[in-house]
Amino acid sequence: MRCPFCNNEETQVKDSRPSEDGTAIRRRRYCPDCGGRFTTFERVQLRELTVVKRSGRRVPFDRDKLMRSVQIALRKRPVDPERVERMVSGIVRRLESLGESDIKSETVGKLIMEALKVLDDVAYVRFASVYKNFREAKDFEELLGELTGEEGEPSPKRD
Repeated sequence: MRCPFCNNEETQVKDSRPSEDGTAIRRRRYCPDCGGRFTTFERVQLRELTVVKRSGRRVPFDRDKLMRSVQIALRKRPVDPERVERMVSGIVRRLESLGESDIKSETVGKLIMEALKVLDDVAYVRFASVYKNFREAKDFEELLGELTGEEGEPSPKRD
């Protein structure tokens, strides 16, 4: 791992332990050249994933890009960052467990929307407006109708 201070490639690991949420390995590193200390987080990757865009273009899956898009939807919302991290890790695990290396971008979007719907309604609507490419106010009305319709419906009675 390259030192962020002096770019030396020969850094030393001083301590390794699982991260608090268990999704990564936290390593404390030391650079013998400049004396700098820094922390890295390493994640286990079960398989290489490729996202197939609507246009047919193929790009490597990027967990950080997924996290950024979720954080944009959640901007200024009162959601604990740990819950967001767990949600993103869960989405990545689900994608990896599909058994396919090529994942359609629609599949990624649907998984994000499902998770945001549970996490925060406002973030769900924000993400959906971009993902579904809303053009008019009625697009928002329809989505909000779905949200309020689900909450307002009584559960079916069973005998």
